[in-house]
Amino acid sequence: MTGEVIGRRPFGVFLRIDGVPDAVGLAEITAMPHGAELPHLGARVTGEVLWHAEHNHQVKITLTEWAAARTGR
Repeated sequence: MTGEVIGRRPFGVFLRIDGVPDAVGLAEITAMPHGAELPHLGARVTGEVLWHAEHNHQVKITLTEWAAARTGR
């Protein structure tokens, strides 16, 4: 998925997901590799959906840049 960072918190970033206006994505710092930084507000990011809840439109995401940093790709 792709989206825009709309909020930053100590536990991760909130994302507006392209094409899904009612959904809010969360990329938690638990998935962030050591030494990485949270993306800034307004940043465009890509990621993979790990989990979602239909009743409240929440989506848990791991960011592509974090996954690549963990695997060295």
